Amino acid sequence: MEFKDYYQLLDVAKDASQDDIKRAYRKLARKYHPDVSKEIDAEERFKEVGEAYEVLKDPEKRSAYDQLGANWKAGQEGFQPPPDWNAGFEFHGGGFTSDQFGAADYSDFFEQLFGRGAAGFNASSGASRAGYHAPGENSHAKVFIDIEDAYHGASRSLSLRSTVLGEDGRPQIKERTLNVKIPKGVKEGQSIRLKGQGSPGLGGGQAGDLYLEIGFNPHSIYHVDGHDVSLELPITPWEAALGNKIQIPTPDGKVDLKIPPGSSSGKRMRLKGRGIPGKSPGDFYVTLEIVLPNTLSDKEKSLYKTLQQESGSFNPRAKLGG
Repeated sequence: MEFKDYYQLLDVAKDASQDDIKRAYRKLARKYHPDVSKEIDAEERFKEVGEAYEVLKDPEKRSAYDQLGANWKAGQEGFQPPPDWNAGFEFHGGGFTSDQFGAADYSDFFEQLFGRGAAGFNASSGASRAGYHAPGENSHAKVFIDIEDAYHGASRSLSLRSTVLGEDGRPQIKERTLNVKIPKGVKEGQSIRLKGQGSPGLGGGQAGDLYLEIGFNPHSIYHVDGHDVSLELPITPWEAALGNKIQIPTPDGKVDLKIPPGSSSGKRMRLKGRGIPGKSPGDFYVTLEIVLPNTLSDKEKSLYKTLQQESGSFNPRAKLGG
């Protein structure tokens, strides 16, 4: 995926004020509007400047984009944002730049960062006149929890970063901390609604809600897919050959696993219902991985040679031919 330099697309400096960004967008939007422009690539350029403005006009999106862009180097081939690049940023609705610029026109780069829903209707725009009552905007943030929290539920103190405009017209990060109850059985991608924790309403209107999208912190041994959890389990050659009953870790504690005799590396075993809890709980999968000792003693080498002689008729590559 190609990185998009939104500042370059609007021809503004990275420290440009919000007013400078607005003026630059209006100028370029008039220049490349498909109804009036004679430029060959007018429609494409019009979409690009609209997308750039969609991000840079919004303080939250701009701050998150600035943080992401600081780690990107020009000339770098391919761009893939880290999965937690926007963790803890609180995004509010930004509004479409024009009625001719729909969600389908956003680039893959934009959707990868903010998603199609990131350009939602701004409930508070134009609503500052006296006597006007309006509910506050909903806001959205992505937070990361441990897999164990999904198994047992938890109460966590989470820090969120939102932005306000400073006197210089540049967005400034403001942090707040919320105590959040993580429900048992929550899965990755699910949202938790915190009523009244979004933007305040206008003229006494009700505050919006805050939606926290859940992600899982990387784990050293577990992998998560929906409600299913998997583990790669190292075993010895003799455990694979003879079978064994061993204790294995799960996020819900240790359980006994019976390894059948004659198991091969890559064999996948299922522990039904041992995944993330829920109305239909997930499963826990174990993939066997046969591991040899790093070094062998002379006696161990001798035993392997004896095994080789005793199993001389066995050829695991017989189906390969030749």
